Amino acid sequence: MEKFDLKVIDEILENYGCDKTRIISIMQDVQAVYRYLPAEVLKYIAGKVGISEAKIFGVATFYGNFSLDAKGKYVLKVCRGTACHVRRSDKILDAIYEATGTNEGKATSDDGLFTIETVSCLGACGLSPVVMVNDTVHPQMTPDKAKALITELRTKED
Repeated sequence: MEKFDLKVIDEILENYGCDKTRIISIMQDVQAVYRYLPAEVLKYIAGKVGISEAKIFGVATFYGNFSLDAKGKYVLKVCRGTACHVRRSDKILDAIYEATGTNEGKATSDDGLFTIETVSCLGACGLSPVVMVNDTVHPQMTPDKAKALITELRTKED
């Protein structure tokens, strides 16, 4: 089992005064640190703010922006909306899977750098097809551009 720095969690909790009405903000800050919500940390937070584990896990699973699974440093969201689909986003997704060693059943790369997600729409139809890396939209993507993007991101890690 992975160890988590409870001092970091305690600092986040202090920032919100251990206020259970601020649980979503607390969870957002925790996810910003770990890139997901570790079960052990959620249990710790529940005890500190005085809510049940069921309640905190209910919040974590209700909101789509929370993840209970570890994610890579770079989360790539491939748009599968109509505009992107007709412009062959499936080929872009295939290129990303190939370049990262991921697939539909294995979202995160072995090196922990990449998590691949498909989304219904990123709201950038005029720029389609698009891929979002963390908070940055990459417009008019092609399979070759997708492979180059993965190479560029890997280079940043060297």
